[in-house]
Amino acid sequence: MEFEEFKHKIVKIKKMKLPGESAQFKMAPKERINELKKIADVKKRAKKAGVLALFYPSVSKQTMFALILRKTYKGVHSAQIGFPGGKFEAMDSSLRVTALRETEEEIGVNQNKVTVLKKLTEVYIPPSNFLVSPFVAIDDFLPSFKEDPREVKQHIEIPLHELIRLKVKQTPLDEHLYKGVTVPSYVYQEHIIWGATAMILSEFKVFLEYCALI
Repeated sequence: MEFEEFKHKIVKIKKMKLPGESAQFKMAPKERINELKKIADVKKRAKKAGVLALFYPSVSKQTMFALILRKTYKGVHSAQIGFPGGKFEAMDSSLRVTALRETEEEIGVNQNKVTVLKKLTEVYIPPSNFLVSPFVAIDDFLPSFKEDPREVKQHIEIPLHELIRLKVKQTPLDEHLYKGVTVPSYVYQEHIIWGATAMILSEFKVFLEYCALI
């Protein structure tokens, strides 16, 4: 879909009520659903983070979507697919600011050229004790991407038509912390999208349908 048409349709999400956890839980591992339902008090004490679901035009003016592959490191999210974004810092006036700042730091997107359309439902991540606030945003122009080599192994570009086609699959993981665990996921090329990232995408896919993009 051409980006100008996408922009015209996606603004409808501003008026839409959030689908919330009912949409997210479609992509939550079974072991995590019960855990998530029991942790209202834990969420209040969790670390905060902001991430960006960013759409932008390609060179050919088609609508693209940005994810990242994180570097391998000693941590629970090592080598996983995620949204650009990161931890709330004292200098941030809001989690929206956090998402924009971290996205610029991680993949070089000029935050001053990004328009945030809507905040999605927060997602709590028990292994890292983060409460993540996702924001849907657009950049009217193709950003000058530059990955931070300390944090990002690869910037993953997904055309909108491919994002729409992603179907839920049950995928056994091969990561050392989760080896042998089967989780609901989306699979794009060789990339397995699962956990909080898949939960956020699951909710956003409801918006795509609402905006007549699916």
